[in-house]
Amino acid sequence: MTNPHRTINLHHLAEEAVTGAVGRGLTVATAESLTAGMVTAVLADTPGASGMLQGGVVSYQNSVKADVLGVPRDLLDSVGAVDGKVAEAMAEGARRICGADIGVSTTGVAGPEPHGGKDVGSVYIGVATAGGATSFGYSFEGNRPEIRGQACAAALERLLEALAAQGYRA
Repeated sequence: MTNPHRTINLHHLAEEAVTGAVGRGLTVATAESLTAGMVTAVLADTPGASGMLQGGVVSYQNSVKADVLGVPRDLLDSVGAVDGKVAEAMAEGARRICGADIGVSTTGVAGPEPHGGKDVGSVYIGVATAGGATSFGYSFEGNRPEIRGQACAAALERLLEALAAQGYRA
């Protein structure tokens, strides 16, 4: 069962992101692995989302990360799917293929078992803008739904930071 306070928090963060993006005339796209569309869905739940949300890709498998988002196969082969550079490439891929100003991505291990040598709760959020891409690493605790929820919240928080950094268009 999900924590109702976390749900309210996610929707509050999404509302801030939608309002901020629309107010700045910016568009957003997502690339999600462990959250499997949760970030996109929470944004789309928000009135006004059509003014900023371009689209999203659920890239659960590495083949989708490589073939659709353009994550280099050699990168995936060398570091695995749960890595900051992969999160950056996913965010840039979403930004490019959806024609958005900002791309946000999630990749990580929700559990219950470690994956690819990465512990349960290891999560990376990627953010890509015209200025380049960056990633943020996290170590969350909890069960699978809790880790996915925390990753969604972190992605929305990083989106808010990116929106603030983009400022207003002239």
